[in-house]
Amino acid sequence: MQIPQHYSAVPGVLQDKVILVTGAGDGIGKTAAMTYAQYGATVILLGKTTNKLTAVYDEIVAAGYPEPAIVPLDMKGATKKHYQDMAATIQAEFGRLDGLLHNAGLLGVLTPFEHIDLPTWQDIMQVNVTAPMLMTQALLPVLKQSAHPSVVFTSSGVGRKGRAFWGPYAVSKFATEGLMQILADELDQTSLRVNCINPGATRTSMRAKAYPGEDAQQLKTPADLMWLYLYLMSDDSIGVTGQSLDAQPK
Repeated sequence: MQIPQHYSAVPGVLQDKVILVTGAGDGIGKTAAMTYAQYGATVILLGKTTNKLTAVYDEIVAAGYPEPAIVPLDMKGATKKHYQDMAATIQAEFGRLDGLLHNAGLLGVLTPFEHIDLPTWQDIMQVNVTAPMLMTQALLPVLKQSAHPSVVFTSSGVGRKGRAFWGPYAVSKFATEGLMQILADELDQTSLRVNCINPGATRTSMRAKAYPGEDAQQLKTPADLMWLYLYLMSDDSIGVTGQSLDAQPK
């Protein structure tokens, strides 16, 4: 299937879909949640900061979009049981899950390899790799209740080609790419599609932390990237799986 370099979604393209977004409190996650709701989806907002999730919930409701749900969860400390319980709740409340956007992530600090400390390494692997694995594993039975489910992981340019000082974060994104490819290959004969998005340089707090001296006004905003986030969650991307796609194509 030909993957578009840009995509214009028709109104209601996500009508009646149920989509879970992690890291939905701010940045790309918040924009994705708002956008999915705008196009008709019932969004499940997952994040560790309840007041941020509540603010996004209020914005969605005030805009007249479908009422979302909130799941406060700190992925750094969540266990397999937390994800199993969440899956059971989603199954009971909605009967299925049509989309899962793994957006939450930890950057850590940019540091030379010899200075990487183990606690930072473990936290980044936990949030960026282990948590998405456990969450996806728990949610697979609920996703399979959907006619055309879509799972989207968040990658990075440093997860395709290693870059000095990006240590644990880069390694976690290489792992994310591998996780996506394995899952996509295993599910190739099913209707469940699995892909990665590399957002590229985007005006977010994580980017500002990594590049404090950069002029953020020169960067794309999360809203500029939403064409790809919409495409991969819509039925227009049926048949696209195992792909690592750029939200800012060169």
